Amino acid sequence: MTNHLMNLRHVPDDEADEIRELFEAHDVPYYETPPSRWGISMGGFWVHDDDEARRARELLEDYQRERLQRQRQAYEKDLAEGRTGGFWHRLRHKPVTTFAACLAIVVILVLTVAPFVTL
Repeated sequence: MTNHLMNLRHVPDDEADEIRELFEAHDVPYYETPPSRWGISMGGFWVHDDDEARRARELLEDYQRERLQRQRQAYEKDLAEGRTGGFWHRLRHKPVTTFAACLAIVVILVLTVAPFVTL
């Protein structure tokens, strides 16, 4: 019976490539279904054998734990170097874009709530 290992919806290309390399390096006989253009089917990595599925899931868990740690370190490094941040960082570095986005949010809120306020 086939075993679905991982959903490919919203998975970055570099992560999918690393998972393919991981499976190939450990001789996991997998196959892949791509996500549909319209987002109806999810796509993913699959294996046929239950034993291979257990082994592949263990590899995936280890990989995802390592990737999470790497991504957190990269984010913290970018945060320390001032390359990323929250709202105030964005407002300082891109004030026009941030103001336009805030204005659009306010306009949408007003248009959405106005019919109920006038009742």
